[in-house]
Amino acid sequence: MLPIYDLQTPDGQAGLDACLARLRDTASATGDAAKTVADVMADVQAHGDAALVKYMQKWTDPAFDAARIRVTAEELAEAEATLAENAELRDAIQRAIDNVREYQQHVMPADTGTVTINGAELGMRWTAVDKVGLCVPGGTAVLFSTLVMLAVPAMVAGVAPENIHVMSPPPTAGTGMGTNDISPIVLGTCKMLGITNVYRIGGAQGVAALGHGTESVPQVDLIAGPGNIFVQLAKAQLGAACGTDNGFYGPSEIVTVADASANPRCVGADLIAQAEHNPGKCFLVAWEAGVIDAIVDEVETQLWERDRTEAIVNALRDESCAVVANDEAHAIEIANTFAAEHVNLAVADPQKMLDQIRHAGEVFLGDQTPVAAGDYHAGPSHCLPTGTTARFTSGVSVYTFLKRTGTVAYPSGMSSQTIADIAAMAEAEGLDGHAASARVRG
Repeated sequence: MLPIYDLQTPDGQAGLDACLARLRDTASATGDAAKTVADVMADVQAHGDAALVKYMQKWTDPAFDAARIRVTAEELAEAEATLAENAELRDAIQRAIDNVREYQQHVMPADTGTVTINGAELGMRWTAVDKVGLCVPGGTAVLFSTLVMLAVPAMVAGVAPENIHVMSPPPTAGTGMGTNDISPIVLGTCKMLGITNVYRIGGAQGVAALGHGTESVPQVDLIAGPGNIFVQLAKAQLGAACGTDNGFYGPSEIVTVADASANPRCVGADLIAQAEHNPGKCFLVAWEAGVIDAIVDEVETQLWERDRTEAIVNALRDESCAVVANDEAHAIEIANTFAAEHVNLAVADPQKMLDQIRHAGEVFLGDQTPVAAGDYHAGPSHCLPTGTTARFTSGVSVYTFLKRTGTVAYPSGMSSQTIADIAAMAEAEGLDGHAASARVRG
């Protein structure tokens, strides 16, 4: 069921190359999907709510209308009351919020103070963006955890709850999720966080609405969060209209590097946990065939105990693979090539191996550290780069919602040498006005 590629054989290398190519394609900004997104973005920008409703009817709910775009205060209050009835779940969500807040406060950057260079006092200050839009998936699964992982970092950065705007679509028609509305858990979590601006929209049309504004949806300054290929391409096409998290947070994925010390039962469960995403992508790398065989056996035993068996089987067969590397160094090289969202080091000395992992959205150390801990509870945000994009970008954190601003001051005025240097460089560029603006202070 899970393809196994032995890299000491030509067929094995070809199989891995094909798997990597498919993975990179998930972050591709070309093809029919990109054109579709461009058309949707232009339509919503030009026609506002009417276009937004049209696409929500087409792709989510044929009965959708403009009155349903914004969630009312009464609906939020009702959802909060419903969530309060499930004390165990509400308390778990609150503890997750507390954990994420404490971690994000820990990594929150501080203003640097100033350094004096040639009479200039130079500094750096951090300020939050004013208004943000958050993408919380809801079409095929109820991901209220994503709301926590986006909103809490934004608030720690300094974004006021009343300036946070959440888009979360109702379940996509035909998914069999048993409802045609946003989960009350998502709405109740919004109330727990003090968020009151919530919209029943999603997809490229939702990104366009937040990025350009419509009659019902205000324009925001920055959009962050995961979603399918259409959501990610829409964020990329906003241009200067609206900032984004600069990440491609698409279909979920895991790379597990395992050695003979790894517990096959735990590693197998982690692979299945990723595979049950629809879609999910799972990659297992080891340098001993016996390690892979033991873990694959566990996967094939455990998957039949899970509710989403069909999604798991499809993900393992069509989106995933196991790789037999030549040795440990080769396995690490492969992990860095995948540059995956989640990297699990199920090895005897994960801390030592961590020093060699250059590209990963988040790293989980040891076979007793499940990716689910990062998904729900530990502290770092689970909104992470996918499709090999961890090579050049990072996951969501307080940094996502902050701007850096340099400061310059000459409290005693500029020296004659500084003025001369500025003037010489400005005149060499043909900008005598710049030169004069320095000389006038001499």
